[in-house]
Amino acid sequence: MPGTTSLSQSTPTGDSEKLVPYVPASRAPHEFTLRAIILGTIIGIVFGAANSFLGLKTGLTVTASIPAAVMSMAILRGLLKRGTILENNMVQTLGSTGESLAAGVIFTIPALIFLGMELSQFRIFLMALTGGLLGILFMIPLRHYLMVREHKKLPFPEGTACANVLVAGEEGGVKARYVFYGLIVGGLYRFGMAGMKLWREIPGWSFTKLHKAALSFELSPILLGVGYLVGPRIAAVMLSGGLLAWLVLIPLFDLIGGRSDTILYPGTVPIRDMTSDDIWNFYIRYIGAGGVAIGGAISLIRALPTVISSARHSFSGLSGSMKGGGTLRTQRDLPLPVVGAVSVVVIAMLLLMPQFGIGIVGTLIAVVASFFFVVVSSRMVGLIGTTSQPVSGMTITALLLTSLVFAAMGRTDASGMAAAVTVGAVVCIAICMSGDIAQDLKTGALVGATPRRQQIGEIIGTLAAAVFAGWVLQLLHSAYGLGSKVLSAPQARLMADLVRGVMGGELPWGLLAMGAAIGFIVELLGVPALPFAIGLYLPISTSAPIIFGGLVALAVSRLSKGEIHRARQETGTLYGSGLIAGDALMGILIAVLTVIPFTLQNGMKGTLIERIALRSPEGGGVGEDVLSIALFGVLCALMVFTIFRTREKT
Repeated sequence: MPGTTSLSQSTPTGDSEKLVPYVPASRAPHEFTLRAIILGTIIGIVFGAANSFLGLKTGLTVTASIPAAVMSMAILRGLLKRGTILENNMVQTLGSTGESLAAGVIFTIPALIFLGMELSQFRIFLMALTGGLLGILFMIPLRHYLMVREHKKLPFPEGTACANVLVAGEEGGVKARYVFYGLIVGGLYRFGMAGMKLWREIPGWSFTKLHKAALSFELSPILLGVGYLVGPRIAAVMLSGGLLAWLVLIPLFDLIGGRSDTILYPGTVPIRDMTSDDIWNFYIRYIGAGGVAIGGAISLIRALPTVISSARHSFSGLSGSMKGGGTLRTQRDLPLPVVGAVSVVVIAMLLLMPQFGIGIVGTLIAVVASFFFVVVSSRMVGLIGTTSQPVSGMTITALLLTSLVFAAMGRTDASGMAAAVTVGAVVCIAICMSGDIAQDLKTGALVGATPRRQQIGEIIGTLAAAVFAGWVLQLLHSAYGLGSKVLSAPQARLMADLVRGVMGGELPWGLLAMGAAIGFIVELLGVPALPFAIGLYLPISTSAPIIFGGLVALAVSRLSKGEIHRARQETGTLYGSGLIAGDALMGILIAVLTVIPFTLQNGMKGTLIERIALRSPEGGGVGEDVLSIALFGVLCALMVFTIFRTREKT
């Protein structure tokens, strides 16, 4: 095996570059094995659940490909003393599937709850499954064109990075323990804080003399990890949005309306009788929604040249891809007749199953929009990466189109709104899945995987993740309440507001326009509008503490150079991913304990989590805030210590 392989390198052949996989097509090591499928499915479910909790809380999700690959190598190679690079690639393929499907689900499907609909687990399963399958199936014919013929032009940053991690692991370079360190620390911290109630979760201060300005921080591992992964700039932008909302706009509303008896729509009581949280809920949230909408639109407009170019190249390459990529092991896709047959079944499900209720027109929009955005996204993520993919903008476009069509047809009742959200959910999930499978197939192409087996693995991962998606969503709703300060679900709330506004005319358009104007002005200043608007839209307790992780990332970049910097950056990424996963998974476990009935010591009926709780820190004074801040400081110091003790390339 090569000593230090860089998979971004290729073998020159004339004017182009030929992709040379790490494992040649002539070799066929173990790949699609039972242990890889089981491990990948479990990791996919775990990271899917964690991403659901994270996305509903912050409006952000993280990729699971590299953490899944690292965990796979630790288990297969470290514990079981077996496993090939292709098995590890299969595990990360299935693992990242669950995370991507969860992102599409939590960004859209909770909108149905906000519209007052009842959701069954079976209905959520069907929406997740159909959207996920459309994203996979519509991307498969493009694989040969995008991964092989366009190899020189499309870097696929996340896919290439994951391939390099897999090869480094094959050569003994990756230290998986950092993921597990983060998992343990994040889980224990969340259990002590939110399970046993040993210290206060959200220290906060309200300044009544400053017209109800307020500041609070949820000092949790999940937000520390997110801050590290998004980096100091995005973290600072989100903090700025939160500070504008809670230190400027809320006091401004109170200054203007705090002495009047007038009820300002959409409020239900005079502003003088409102708390800071009430002003945020009735007014600031809509300003934030307008900012998020314009931020998504600007992201899409900025990407428009890439969108047009991607569409043109992808459609022109589609016919060539239809002919297949050859009979080499590394070029075998699922046969197109199979892809077509499964696609027909999925479309028939959308059209005929009563759980969808979108009719012929809705099915047509869902299929056409999914196909177009999948084709565009599959190439776009090759250029700019999955993290820069304007999913919100594309989903809003599909949702507005559907809402306008349904409104023109007279379907403006509750069933029409539900149908519009369902179409948007299917399209959003398809977009998320197509970006994921594109990166996974690029990883596979670089390490020498068999595309057909990866594609089957993606389908298995989608099926497994879809089964658990509804259960996780309903569990979190029962325990915390979707739309609450704990799980604000910003994207889904925006989707519900847009549908309600277009089809029911029930939106405060002035506040939305104000938010759109703020987002546009911020963009003119060179600040990305979308993260700024998300900070404006979220509770300050969620948007503010992300900055601490960003500051840790800033310290790493400023105090480390060269190979040490890259090594520490990788350590921080793995440790931060572990913090997020550990905190989120413990949050789901606590949600389970919250809904399990239990008889308390005084004979009263309660839940198991009430029995586990040892203190009531929320009722304490300043000392509780000091304790929370001190313990979070220890958590930050532990992260810094873990990262900076890295002395060699990981």
